[in-house]
Amino acid sequence: MIMEAMDKLQRECLSCRDCPLSQGRHNVVFGVGDPESELMFIGEGPGEQEDLKGVPFVGRAGQLLDRYFYAVGIDRNDVYIANMLKCRPPKNRDPLPEEEDMCIDYLREQVRLIKPKIIVCLGRISAMRLIKSDYRITKEHGQWVKRGQFMMTAVYHPALLLRDPRKKEEMLEDMKSVKEKLDMLREIAGGNGSEE
Repeated sequence: MIMEAMDKLQRECLSCRDCPLSQGRHNVVFGVGDPESELMFIGEGPGEQEDLKGVPFVGRAGQLLDRYFYAVGIDRNDVYIANMLKCRPPKNRDPLPEEEDMCIDYLREQVRLIKPKIIVCLGRISAMRLIKSDYRITKEHGQWVKRGQFMMTAVYHPALLLRDPRKKEEMLEDMKSVKEKLDMLREIAGGNGSEE
């Protein structure tokens, strides 16, 4: 059922021409991973490699993110990764608010279908849209908030870490916290007799 709904949503997204970004794209970058995951990572928008391949986080930043997954014991195949924007902004510039507005319903529907327990925003742009508009990533990264049924946090965008390696240790601590939160939620679910 969820796969059918996700396939339908993806088809709608692939044919989207609602904003000018659609004119310059190679591929729509819909999302990748386990559509029944408890853990969802949300970035801001595709980069060059993502646009070419149609898959989020496959460039240098994505490879760095994969190393963090490995370091803390998260299997990339067990999570779902998406972006707020499904088309690449020119020269990887920040998404414009009106572009976010036109694309955000695809993400909302992905979240509604996946029903993750934990949402991790990758970078300040995603955090400012999904957690709070004045989110300060350097001061608030790794802090947990409850938004409706979701536990949410934000971590540095891996692209930032490529430019500023001094923040890599903080990122590792934040990713450890994500893994701990995931394990804790699974323990609670297991203790309630629910199946994994």
